[in-house]
Amino acid sequence: MLHKTELEYDANNHLFLDAYHDDAQPYLGLLIDIHGGGWFRGDKDKDADWATRLAQLGYEVLVPNYRLTPQVFYPEPLRDMDTLMTWIATSDFNQMPIGVVGSSAGGNMAVELAIRYGVPAVSLSGILDIDDWLTQHQAVEAAPGDLDRFNQQSSAAINQTGSNDAFYKWFVLNYFNQRTDELSAATPVHRISATTGPLFLANSLAEFVPTSGVLKLADALTSVQVPFVLNVLPGNRHAKGYLDDIFSQITAFLATYLIDQRPKPQLATE
Repeated sequence: MLHKTELEYDANNHLFLDAYHDDAQPYLGLLIDIHGGGWFRGDKDKDADWATRLAQLGYEVLVPNYRLTPQVFYPEPLRDMDTLMTWIATSDFNQMPIGVVGSSAGGNMAVELAIRYGVPAVSLSGILDIDDWLTQHQAVEAAPGDLDRFNQQSSAAINQTGSNDAFYKWFVLNYFNQRTDELSAATPVHRISATTGPLFLANSLAEFVPTSGVLKLADALTSVQVPFVLNVLPGNRHAKGYLDDIFSQITAFLATYLIDQRPKPQLATE
């Protein structure tokens, strides 16, 4: 039977998460599922669909809320994830191998956790190309996109008419409160190292999130010999809009790299 429990992981900022598990399945590990929403919308309910599917496979899944703009700006949502990792380390979950999945803005944050903590991560349409993209698109006039259904569980209907540079520029700059002095520090590719966790990177060819982000990360990961999976799909679906197409690949990736984190059994000594 599937269970969902709400827990507070940050009393100072009143941040909660939903914990999903299926007591009919043996535990495969712990997954953090970070919702998308451009760092300005969405909450943990937005990923109830993905969390449920993962829990039904046997994962303990934590879907956290994090602070959004305009309450906070970069890097505060990432600091919330640091708080979450500290909370996990002192919780009943601390003996499980940990992985992270995320879509769109959540995909960016999933990659950040892989860089900071060495955990395997899945990023669907992650916002990964920041500084270079903005430099190359200075003439683009930033403008909000169609936000009417932004909080729905599926991302398939959000800005799905192909590239939307005006919207991409709008929510990225919004994340930084229009500042430009932290763009390079916030672009993940500059901090890829041999200690980065394995990555599963996906993007559609013609969606509003540019493929340059995953392609640059793939090059950087290759240079430091960190394993990764890169899946670039046809069409313009965004993030969870193509989840069904690649779900089996994601589960195979998680099974491989979460198992690799588990402590190796010690041989008995005579």
